[in-house]
Amino acid sequence: MTQITQRRVGRPRKAVLDRVRIGATALELVDDSGDFTLPELAQRLGVHTSSLYHHVDGRSGVIELLREQVSDQMDAAALEREPWDVAIPAFFRSYRAVFAAHPRVVPLLTTTTVRSPQVLAAYDRMVALLEELGFPVARAMEVLTAVESFVIGSALDLAAPDVMWEIPEGVEAPRLAEALASQRDAAHRAEAAFECGLRMMLAGVAAELGASTA
Repeated sequence: MTQITQRRVGRPRKAVLDRVRIGATALELVDDSGDFTLPELAQRLGVHTSSLYHHVDGRSGVIELLREQVSDQMDAAALEREPWDVAIPAFFRSYRAVFAAHPRVVPLLTTTTVRSPQVLAAYDRMVALLEELGFPVARAMEVLTAVESFVIGSALDLAAPDVMWEIPEGVEAPRLAEALASQRDAAHRAEAAFECGLRMMLAGVAAELGASTA
Protein backbone atom coordinates (compact mmCIF):
# COMPACT_ATOMS: atom_id res chain seq x y z
CA MET A 1 0.00 0.00 0.00
CA THR A 2 1.35 3.42 -0.92
CA GLN A 3 1.91 5.66 2.10
CA ILE A 4 0.46 9.12 1.75
CA THR A 5 2.42 11.87 3.48
CA GLN A 6 0.28 14.73 4.63
CA ARG A 7 1.54 18.23 3.94
CA ARG A 8 1.79 20.44 6.98
CA VAL A 9 -0.69 23.26 7.14
CA GLY A 10 0.41 26.80 7.88
CA ARG A 11 3.69 28.69 7.60
CA PRO A 12 7.05 26.89 7.68
CA ARG A 13 8.82 27.04 11.03
CA LYS A 14 11.77 28.92 9.57
CA ALA A 15 11.35 31.80 7.16
CA VAL A 16 12.95 31.27 3.79
CA LEU A 17 13.97 34.92 3.62
CA ASP A 18 14.49 37.66 6.21
CA ARG A 19 16.26 41.01 6.45
CA VAL A 20 19.35 39.63 8.19
CA ARG A 21 19.89 36.99 5.51
CA ILE A 22 19.37 39.55 2.75
CA GLY A 23 21.86 41.94 4.34
CA ALA A 24 24.50 39.26 4.97
CA THR A 25 24.21 37.94 1.42
CA ALA A 26 24.35 41.44 -0.06
CA LEU A 27 27.54 42.10 1.91
CA GLU A 28 29.08 38.90 0.55
CA LEU A 29 28.15 40.00 -2.98
CA VAL A 30 29.65 43.47 -2.49
CA ASP A 31 32.81 41.98 -0.96
CA ASP A 32 33.14 39.80 -4.05
CA SER A 33 32.29 42.25 -6.83
CA GLY A 34 32.09 45.77 -5.36
CA ASP A 35 28.37 46.24 -6.08
CA PHE A 36 25.09 44.39 -6.43
CA THR A 37 21.87 44.38 -8.40
CA LEU A 38 18.58 43.10 -7.05
CA PRO A 39 18.45 40.25 -9.64
CA GLU A 40 22.01 39.19 -8.67
CA LEU A 41 21.10 39.28 -4.99
CA ALA A 42 17.91 37.29 -5.56
CA GLN A 43 19.81 34.70 -7.57
CA ARG A 44 22.38 34.24 -4.80
CA LEU A 45 19.57 33.90 -2.27
CA GLY A 46 17.74 31.43 -4.49
CA VAL A 47 14.53 33.47 -4.67
CA HIS A 48 12.64 35.57 -7.21
CA THR A 49 13.56 39.26 -7.34
CA SER A 50 9.98 40.17 -6.42
CA SER A 51 10.42 38.32 -3.10
CA LEU A 52 12.96 40.91 -1.96
CA TYR A 53 10.35 43.64 -2.02
CA HIS A 54 8.44 41.93 0.78
CA HIS A 55 11.38 42.77 3.06
CA VAL A 56 13.15 45.83 1.65
CA ASP A 57 12.31 48.97 -0.29
CA GLY A 58 14.38 48.20 -3.38
CA ARG A 59 18.10 48.95 -3.73
CA SER A 60 18.12 51.73 -1.12
CA GLY A 61 16.61 49.35 1.40
CA VAL A 62 19.32 46.76 0.73
CA ILE A 63 22.02 49.42 1.17
CA GLU A 64 20.56 50.22 4.58
CA LEU A 65 20.79 46.53 5.43
CA LEU A 66 24.46 46.67 4.39
CA ARG A 67 24.92 49.56 6.82
CA GLU A 68 23.30 47.50 9.57
CA GLN A 69 25.56 44.55 8.77
CA VAL A 70 28.76 46.57 9.18
CA SER A 71 27.49 48.56 12.17
CA ASP A 72 26.65 45.31 13.97
CA GLN A 73 30.34 44.43 13.76
CA MET A 74 31.43 47.70 15.42
CA ASP A 75 32.08 47.97 19.14
CA ALA A 76 29.39 50.47 20.15
CA ALA A 77 29.96 49.51 23.82
CA ALA A 78 33.27 51.37 23.56
CA LEU A 79 31.30 54.62 23.72
CA GLU A 80 30.38 53.88 27.33
CA ARG A 81 34.02 54.02 28.41
CA GLU A 82 35.50 56.96 30.23
CA PRO A 83 36.90 59.50 29.56
CA TRP A 84 35.72 60.81 26.19
CA ASP A 85 39.20 60.68 24.65
CA VAL A 86 39.23 56.94 25.35
CA ALA A 87 35.62 56.23 24.33
CA ILE A 88 35.57 57.97 20.96
CA PRO A 89 38.96 56.64 19.70
CA ALA A 90 38.01 53.11 20.81
CA PHE A 91 34.80 53.28 18.78
CA PHE A 92 36.54 54.68 15.70
CA ARG A 93 39.28 52.03 15.89
CA SER A 94 36.53 49.43 15.73
CA TYR A 95 34.86 51.42 12.92
CA ARG A 96 38.10 51.41 10.93
CA ALA A 97 38.65 47.68 11.42
CA VAL A 98 35.19 46.85 10.05
CA PHE A 99 35.56 49.04 6.97
CA ALA A 100 39.07 47.67 6.39
CA ALA A 101 37.50 44.19 6.29
CA HIS A 102 34.83 45.36 3.82
CA PRO A 103 36.43 48.20 1.80
CA ARG A 104 34.19 47.72 -1.22
CA VAL A 105 31.10 48.65 0.75
CA VAL A 106 32.44 52.15 1.53
CA PRO A 107 31.28 53.89 -1.71
CA LEU A 108 27.76 52.51 -1.28
CA LEU A 109 27.42 53.68 2.32
CA THR A 110 29.08 57.07 1.99
CA THR A 111 26.82 58.15 -0.89
CA THR A 112 23.47 57.33 0.76
CA THR A 113 21.51 58.83 3.64
CA VAL A 114 22.09 57.22 7.04
CA ARG A 115 18.92 55.75 8.58
CA SER A 116 20.27 52.73 10.45
CA PRO A 117 19.08 52.77 14.11
CA GLN A 118 22.42 51.34 15.32
CA VAL A 119 24.48 54.00 13.56
CA LEU A 120 22.17 56.80 14.67
CA ALA A 121 22.38 55.60 18.29
CA ALA A 122 26.19 55.55 18.17
CA TYR A 123 26.37 59.08 16.79
CA ASP A 124 23.79 60.30 19.30
CA ARG A 125 26.05 58.99 22.07
CA MET A 126 29.11 60.73 20.59
CA VAL A 127 27.25 64.03 20.32
CA ALA A 128 26.20 63.60 23.97
CA LEU A 129 29.82 62.97 25.00
CA LEU A 130 30.97 66.16 23.30
CA GLU A 131 28.08 68.11 24.82
CA GLU A 132 28.91 66.83 28.30
CA LEU A 133 32.40 68.25 27.84
CA GLY A 134 30.99 71.64 26.95
CA PHE A 135 31.62 71.39 23.21
CA PRO A 136 29.05 73.45 21.25
CA VAL A 137 26.39 71.12 19.86
CA ALA A 138 26.35 73.18 16.65
CA ARG A 139 29.96 72.06 16.06
CA ALA A 140 29.50 68.41 16.99
CA MET A 141 28.73 67.09 13.51
CA GLU A 142 31.68 69.00 12.05
CA VAL A 143 34.00 67.19 14.46
CA LEU A 144 32.42 63.75 14.01
CA THR A 145 32.25 64.03 10.22
CA ALA A 146 35.89 65.11 10.07
CA VAL A 147 36.98 62.17 12.23
CA GLU A 148 34.76 59.76 10.27
CA SER A 149 36.23 60.91 6.95
CA PHE A 150 39.74 60.38 8.29
CA VAL A 151 38.87 56.94 9.67
CA ILE A 152 37.28 55.76 6.40
CA GLY A 153 40.33 56.95 4.48
CA SER A 154 42.55 55.07 6.92
CA ALA A 155 40.47 51.92 6.45
CA LEU A 156 40.92 52.15 2.68
CA ASP A 157 44.64 52.69 3.25
CA LEU A 158 44.79 49.27 4.92
CA ALA A 159 43.38 47.75 1.73
CA ALA A 160 45.88 49.60 -0.47
CA PRO A 161 48.73 47.83 -2.34
CA ASP A 162 51.91 47.14 -0.34
CA VAL A 163 53.78 49.48 -2.69
CA MET A 164 51.65 52.61 -2.71
CA TRP A 165 54.40 55.08 -3.66
CA GLU A 166 56.86 54.32 -6.44
CA ILE A 167 59.32 56.84 -7.81
CA PRO A 168 59.98 56.11 -11.51
CA GLU A 169 63.47 56.15 -12.93
CA GLY A 170 64.47 59.65 -13.94
CA VAL A 171 62.19 61.36 -11.39
CA GLU A 172 64.06 63.32 -8.71
CA ALA A 173 62.39 63.14 -5.31
CA PRO A 174 65.26 62.54 -2.86
CA ARG A 175 63.49 63.63 0.33
CA LEU A 176 60.43 61.49 -0.46
CA ALA A 177 62.68 58.55 -1.34
CA GLU A 178 64.44 58.82 2.02
CA ALA A 179 61.12 59.05 3.87
CA LEU A 180 59.79 55.98 2.05
CA ALA A 181 62.98 54.02 2.71
CA SER A 182 62.77 54.77 6.43
CA GLN A 183 59.40 53.03 6.77
CA ARG A 184 58.89 49.43 7.74
CA ASP A 185 56.19 47.28 6.12
CA ALA A 186 52.95 48.64 4.66
CA ALA A 187 50.79 47.45 7.57
CA HIS A 188 53.03 49.24 10.10
CA ARG A 189 52.97 52.40 7.99
CA ALA A 190 49.17 52.37 7.80
CA GLU A 191 48.79 51.69 11.53
CA ALA A 192 51.29 54.36 12.55
CA ALA A 193 49.69 56.91 10.22
CA PHE A 194 46.23 56.16 11.63
CA GLU A 195 47.28 56.51 15.26
CA CYS A 196 49.22 59.69 14.46
CA GLY A 197 46.26 61.25 12.67
CA LEU A 198 43.79 60.22 15.37
CA ARG A 199 46.00 61.77 18.09
CA MET A 200 46.27 65.00 16.12
CA MET A 201 42.51 65.23 15.56
CA LEU A 202 41.71 64.54 19.21
CA ALA A 203 44.34 67.04 20.30
CA GLY A 204 42.59 69.61 18.12
CA VAL A 205 39.25 68.85 19.78
CA ALA A 206 40.85 69.09 23.23
CA ALA A 207 42.44 72.42 22.30
CA GLU A 208 39.08 73.83 21.22
CA LEU A 209 37.51 72.60 24.44
CA GLY A 210 40.24 74.27 26.44
CA ALA A 211 39.80 77.54 24.55
CA SER A 212 36.02 77.50 25.05
CA THR A 213 36.31 76.98 28.82
CA ALA A 214 39.16 79.45 29.36
